[in-house]
Amino acid sequence: MESKLSVLIVDDESRVVDEIKEFLRNKKYKVFSASLPSQALNLLKDNHIDIVILDVRLPEMSGLEVLEKIKAQNQNIEVIMISGHGDMNTVIEAMRRGATDYFAKPFRLVDIQSAITRTRRFIDLNRKLKAMETGLDRLSKQLLENIGSQLLGKSKAMKHLTALMAKVAHTDDTSVLILGESGTGKELVAHGIHYMSERNKNTFYSVNCSAIPESLFESEFFGHKKGAFTGATEDKKGWFEIADGGTLFLDEISDMPMGQQAKLLRVLEERKVSKVGSRETVSVDVRVIAASNKNLESLTRENKFRLDLFHRLSIFVIEVPSLRERMEDVPILTDYFLKMYATKHNDNVKGISQEAINLLSRHNFPGNIRELRNMIQRAVIMCEGNTLLPEHFTLSRKTDNSFETPAGTTPLPEPSGSNASPDDENFDLESNEKRLIIKAMEKAGGNKAKAASLLNITWQALNRRMKKFGLE
Repeated sequence: MESKLSVLIVDDESRVVDEIKEFLRNKKYKVFSASLPSQALNLLKDNHIDIVILDVRLPEMSGLEVLEKIKAQNQNIEVIMISGHGDMNTVIEAMRRGATDYFAKPFRLVDIQSAITRTRRFIDLNRKLKAMETGLDRLSKQLLENIGSQLLGKSKAMKHLTALMAKVAHTDDTSVLILGESGTGKELVAHGIHYMSERNKNTFYSVNCSAIPESLFESEFFGHKKGAFTGATEDKKGWFEIADGGTLFLDEISDMPMGQQAKLLRVLEERKVSKVGSRETVSVDVRVIAASNKNLESLTRENKFRLDLFHRLSIFVIEVPSLRERMEDVPILTDYFLKMYATKHNDNVKGISQEAINLLSRHNFPGNIRELRNMIQRAVIMCEGNTLLPEHFTLSRKTDNSFETPAGTTPLPEPSGSNASPDDENFDLESNEKRLIIKAMEKAGGNKAKAASLLNITWQALNRRMKKFGLE
């Protein structure tokens, strides 16, 4: 049952007040009334009021002056104007100053009802938007406290994403599939679902499926008993047991071999695990969240991913928007990364020029938020003043979708074997990625941990990429 609104009627004509008051009370609204603006303002201080029905012509002061005082006192109070025949110019001015609606004298009861209904919809919409914004702010604070990262943005796409996260978080055990391009923050979304759920006091455990050798799959996921195989010197809990009562995040699920997929499906269906070397089963209570940057449905048609596992994982699907779909969030993200890296690398940097923001706002960001973060980090290191300028960024906008290297920066060298001519830019992501890994390894003296830190990725991610490019 919807909550009833509190309405204040401000009019010095007692007949008008009585007629509106009787009508609204019959509709079960909570009704207040005042014949003078001073009385109305005192009532507003002492009571919760949702809507004020305000006459344009009043003693003490005009309806416009009362409107200004109401809005100064509380912006969330909505005002419906009552106008006489010659008051329409004042009503129009009142609408410009924040009034929501109006009805004219002499009025019909249906006019009052229509104005209240329209204003009610407006109030409900505002409340939902504010609840979403408050939820996003609260979630960002919780993520920052727990994992050192935030879910940032005020775009419509981000509000929609947060609403979906909140919906599925409260279902407790529903499997979730998070889809999106690399660098969009899929793991951060998974963390967010966990911290908004009732499981937030328990473990969130993240697993990179592409990094698990098939021979160790059962031991890692389900655990093993001492002596189960050579090297099993003690009992070990698997990831399902570690995450019991919490959330198990399976990243890059599309890279899991078919044989492992069948074993995973069995556990998801039975909610029981059997350790390697044991005949006993252990019940587990785990919410599984999987993520992929590939189209799993297409992979099922190519027999590269099990259809039954896809259906089991995709009970609730969330698609994380690319940065291209939420470009209005670029300034917010830029400010966050700038402050973060200024603290780490160069505390002289205090801000970014509008020209540099315009440059970033025109970039396509194939690497999404991760690319923006790395660009800001490099710019902060390069900056010798206190403001990031276009020349501190590697790419600047030319025309259409092409880019050029700005003055004052060194163009990126073409990787060996490239077919590009000296006058062409190299947009091949793989060749650029390979070259950067080689440079990082050289600078780190062959130390993978240091190289991974330079590249701002995990050691495991670097190891996977080195294997991919044959750099082992």
